[in-house]
Amino acid sequence: MAEAGKIGVLLINLGTPEATDYRSMRRYLKQFLSDKRVVESKGLVWWLVLNGIILRKRPVTSGRAYDLIWNRELDESPLKTVTRAQSDAIAQTLAGTDNMVVDWAMRYGHPSIDDVIKRMSDQGCTRILLFPLYPQYSGATTGTAMDNVFDTLKTMRHQPAIRTVPPYYNHAAHIKALADSIRAHHASLDWTPEVTIASLHGLPVDFITKGDPYKDHCEITVALLRQELGLTDQQLLLTYQSRSGRTVWMTPDTEETAMGLARDGIKNLTIIAPGFASDCIETLEELHIRARDKFIAAGGKNCSIIPCLNQSPPSISMLKTLIDENLAGWA
Repeated sequence: MAEAGKIGVLLINLGTPEATDYRSMRRYLKQFLSDKRVVESKGLVWWLVLNGIILRKRPVTSGRAYDLIWNRELDESPLKTVTRAQSDAIAQTLAGTDNMVVDWAMRYGHPSIDDVIKRMSDQGCTRILLFPLYPQYSGATTGTAMDNVFDTLKTMRHQPAIRTVPPYYNHAAHIKALADSIRAHHASLDWTPEVTIASLHGLPVDFITKGDPYKDHCEITVALLRQELGLTDQQLLLTYQSRSGRTVWMTPDTEETAMGLARDGIKNLTIIAPGFASDCIETLEELHIRARDKFIAAGGKNCSIIPCLNQSPPSISMLKTLIDENLAGWA
């Protein structure tokens, strides 16, 4: 017989600053860049670089970027708005189920994983399904989220039973939802895309060399997407974005690829970000503004960014499918 008590479903996303001012951005960036899963450098030299250089300059530039995409109505980042909406929509699909609790948390910032797991436990959840909203696994995303969960469990006298939704980079429901979103977006345009870029968040090459499976997961996602859409390697390109610092990162770079396409005579381009479940600073500022502007400046004519799946009905249906599969035997 299953253990008595409620079942929790916890959606986990990366994180967000609470505001765009210097102090809020510095607090967020310090938590993020101090994570050894994100930046593996350590020791006195890195401490001096982080605190003496990065955390003095980057809060200003990052704050400006967040300012461009900030949700003024709710006074929060779009990532927080969308993740909450996804949680609410999934909870609505479970309306009438008394023993289910759906909630959401951020690895960095608020609401924190620590607070939400303890809140769910206080609500009577004796079993919790963790759902890191990262289709492709990386130690710098899913891995650090799980570290945070287990660190929280160490402090709890009565720990809930835990399950985790595995990476869904190759799940048929995810591939179909992405393909359908591309088809729908292209159909809404009054011009025909010649090329589509699938832009995924990059990682330092060193992470991959040490065994992180992220690159393989990205390549499989895009290969399956090409197959679903009937596109060639030249029609749907795989690139990586968000490169920073002097470390060697995965290539090809999204912005450089977009500019190269324009110089080669491509006039009509669309970009999708199949590694992000929710629109965020990386899609709304890096792609919608920077990548698009660079493509146009290099000679392109039309560039449209396909929204992330967000809280759209196909997205919620896909997320619910994954949740149902992983609740088997519990609910």
